[in-house]
Amino acid sequence: MAMSAGKDDGEPMGEMNTTPLIDVMLVLLIMFIITIPVATHAVNIDLPSPPPPNMPKPPVDPIKNKVVLTPDNQILWNGTPIDRSVLGANLKASRSMTPEPELQFEPDAQSGYELAANVLNIIKASEVTKFGFVGNERYATFNKAAGAK
Repeated sequence: MAMSAGKDDGEPMGEMNTTPLIDVMLVLLIMFIITIPVATHAVNIDLPSPPPPNMPKPPVDPIKNKVVLTPDNQILWNGTPIDRSVLGANLKASRSMTPEPELQFEPDAQSGYELAANVLNIIKASEVTKFGFVGNERYATFNKAAGAK
């Protein structure tokens, strides 16, 4: 059983060879897929850089406000439950104080990601200048094998 690759009458083929066109299209498709940026969801916050290790630590500000996110998705301002609008008002009031109090943010590991992202957006919009994450040292060994550094 033989396959026919066309007529063997000496005439040129009238059909176009589409194999090179398909190859070029596949290469272009792969190039476009590679150049698509990775979709990320991030809240960009400008955090201060840590001081060099040989510098003395700055004095601790005695006035601090702590925002805590609980596992049941509550926002606590210095231990008192508040909602997002009150959080914005409190941040605006603390921003107008001289010197500005330090804002400490401590989300619980079981609190919702969406709530944490919304609270961080509110904090960023308030333009506080003294901001820090606290309690992260609890997660220093998170998901590490025993004996790993």
